Amino acid sequence: MTELTPGGSNWARQLASYHEPGHGRSAAEIAITAGPLLLLWTLAGLAYQAGLWWAALLLTLPAGLFLVRLFLIQHDCGHGAFFRDARLNNWAGRTIGVFTLTPYDYWRRTHNMHHATSGNLDRRGLGGIDLLTVDEYLALPRLRRLGYRLYRHPLVLFGLGPAFTFFLQNRLPVGLMHLGWRPWASTLGTTAVAAILIAGAASVFGLWPVLMIYLTTVLVAATAGVWLFFVQHQYEGVAWARNGEWNRHDFALLGSSQYDLPPVLHWFTANIGVHHVHHLSSRIPYYRLGQVMRDHPELRAMSRIGLRESFGYARLSLWDEANGRLVAFSQVTRSHPARSARGEASHSPSSRAHAHAQAPRGATAAAES
Repeated sequence: MTELTPGGSNWARQLASYHEPGHGRSAAEIAITAGPLLLLWTLAGLAYQAGLWWAALLLTLPAGLFLVRLFLIQHDCGHGAFFRDARLNNWAGRTIGVFTLTPYDYWRRTHNMHHATSGNLDRRGLGGIDLLTVDEYLALPRLRRLGYRLYRHPLVLFGLGPAFTFFLQNRLPVGLMHLGWRPWASTLGTTAVAAILIAGAASVFGLWPVLMIYLTTVLVAATAGVWLFFVQHQYEGVAWARNGEWNRHDFALLGSSQYDLPPVLHWFTANIGVHHVHHLSSRIPYYRLGQVMRDHPELRAMSRIGLRESFGYARLSLWDEANGRLVAFSQVTRSHPARSARGEASHSPSSRAHAHAQAPRGATAAAES
């Protein structure tokens, strides 16, 4: 089990000096991200018109990486970190949301929920990838247990999940429908403006090539985004706790990874791999996170995971409260053979109710980091 290292609140105070964004730098970051993305989309459209449909599809791969980076600019806007002016952050985020198919105001609200509850077993919900404890999983009837296993399968979580989230779930304010007109305006407005832009591009390149190029790019970016969001909070050594043991600052460090990526991937992912620092102080613009790590080398040793080892974490699907670690389904089958075979465990009504409340809703993105 990860040992709790106090001092998260002290770190948060120390890092407050990095909050100030530079407007010139922020504008340049948008230009060097959106410009190449639009160029790649244009080249893909021209390639399709020339009969090179395969080249058009290949161009969606680098376009997807630039779209990930654009989404992470939107992400910083949602934290009020990219510009000093709140209105500029919000309108930049809303504009980018049209291209990323992520309704900014709706996403910002659910993402803030994630930041406020990350690592807290008693407050899992909207804004995160569903995770059950071993006891909750074993308390489920066999059919619902199968549903959770399917949900956590990599082909679903990182294949169908991103497509469902970005193309369907984000089109309606799922989970926030009761909060008046604003969540609806965010989701429906984003979809409407995106449809207008697609129609304009279709008048030049044709509807089918535009849909093929744009939606494939979004799918590439969404898959990468969901993977990043997953590995930033569900990895070997992560910490989760109940209300009485949890506090936001310490679990920002203990419940978020430092994803040690090659420099080119750090650039395309806008330093989101420095996730423990981001959760500790989300007002730091991503282009200042590298300076934080240089100035405070002790942060480099915290929650570090490498690219190669990270792929093995996709099998970790349950939280073992007794041992304080993530485990795979196979480990539960070996350690609880009788309960696994029965299909449900003899738990108290309150435990069953909690398991019911934590049943999988479907993958939520991420890209939400």
